[in-house]
Amino acid sequence: MRDAHWASEADAWRPPSSAVATARPRFTSYPFTLGVASGAPTPESVVLWTRLAPEPLAGGGVREESVVVRWEVATDDAFRRVVRQGTVDTLAGQGHAVHVPVNGLQANRWHWYRFTAGDDVSPVGRTRTLPASGSNPARLRLAYGSCQQFEQGYYAAHRHILEEDVDFMVFLGDYIYESSWGVNLVRRHAGGEPRTLTDYRNRHAQYKTDPDLQALHAQVPWLVVWDDHEVDNDYADSRSEDLDPQFLARRAAGYQAYFEHMPLPESARPRGPDARIYSRYDFGRLARIHLLDGRQYRTPQACPRPGRGGANVVGEDCRELFDPERTMLSTHQEQWLDDGVRGAAERWNVLAQATLMARADPRLGGEEQFWTDAWDGYPAARTRLLTGLRDRDARSCVVISGDAHATFACDLRQDAGNEDSPVVAAEVCGTSITSQGRPASQIETLLRENPDIHYADAGRRGYTVLDITPGETQVVARVIDDATVRTTGVSTARTFTIERDRPGIQL
Repeated sequence: MRDAHWASEADAWRPPSSAVATARPRFTSYPFTLGVASGAPTPESVVLWTRLAPEPLAGGGVREESVVVRWEVATDDAFRRVVRQGTVDTLAGQGHAVHVPVNGLQANRWHWYRFTAGDDVSPVGRTRTLPASGSNPARLRLAYGSCQQFEQGYYAAHRHILEEDVDFMVFLGDYIYESSWGVNLVRRHAGGEPRTLTDYRNRHAQYKTDPDLQALHAQVPWLVVWDDHEVDNDYADSRSEDLDPQFLARRAAGYQAYFEHMPLPESARPRGPDARIYSRYDFGRLARIHLLDGRQYRTPQACPRPGRGGANVVGEDCRELFDPERTMLSTHQEQWLDDGVRGAAERWNVLAQATLMARADPRLGGEEQFWTDAWDGYPAARTRLLTGLRDRDARSCVVISGDAHATFACDLRQDAGNEDSPVVAAEVCGTSITSQGRPASQIETLLRENPDIHYADAGRRGYTVLDITPGETQVVARVIDDATVRTTGVSTARTFTIERDRPGIQL
């Protein structure tokens, strides 16, 4: 445990209450205002989620200390064939959130689920289990996205993902934003920048009230990792952008609220400012997805601005940048990833993580420059990771990323930026769901200066679809017409192919 006074609120986290749960609660209004969700699937289990919140923007509004919630899982949407059911006590200290691990399910099939609290019944959700271990699925189809600033647009991207017939949704960070920024805002955050557990609960709840976001959560399981805005911009481990001496208390509140609003397993429950969210999922012998946490354990960004933490653009004179001990993932997570790749080198390996991994020098000509918040700020750690992929002979590897508010299709070389170094993987960074992009001039510079970036587009918002088959992975960059219009249309910006046993991107 870190040497810090992190518990800023008495209910930041605590053991289960001894209070008797109320089976007939009296809510001020409908308690399932935040919808339902599922995640953390295995071949025989899944985690079901909801949160009782009759007053979602006022801390939840449940008066009882503990409330009984009933859950059911069926193999049909009319619940004629219920295969699992039970009850769970929701606790005030845990935001009256529900995380039910349902075991004993049939592999590789859809199931339907719902919750009941008192006389109120939740919306019906749909979820699915993973293929059986050792099986050989013909296909895996998933969508991924990131960066959904609530004020800058509506979640039309999520509405269109519902039409894509995907098996799973992967979210790569910045699910909420702690700050308000941007131009031409279409809606507003309720309250100021969150710092306490109640603040973060209200911010998550506001995002969850969006109907398109709720609908996608209800229809497919989600696999999730965080980035910085779930707590504070550009934080790194225990160091915040403004060098807040009480930052770990704030991080504990942010992590607790994140857990309370995501379909995460019990193993991800925070203990103060610490939470284990990196994980892996096997889709039979077709693919293994590694979800990476590149925020909680990272070495603070190199050569920050005087008196500040967070990111900076630095040159080659920043000697700290090249320290071989610097890490994005932590030594433990690096070893965990290496072990996971080694155990599935013959499969498709998908590394799902928050920030751009490819070399992206933002300056045309002259001295090289580095943006320190992405993998360019951790060159030794990136080389270790990519060398590990090569050493493990993982020749069918795809890195999926977010954060950049742009679509990038890239080759990843063992020695990033060195054209004589072998290509070991492909990276497709997806654009943002709503968050506004960077100027076109910056994108032109990145394309001209960085030969391993083969495609870039920052002008449009959207999501990405990954279609994995034994012989190839097809990547489709989908873009919406206008994030400020709730009913906006969608189109395909570009399609890429990654061939089995042939590292790199095929345009």
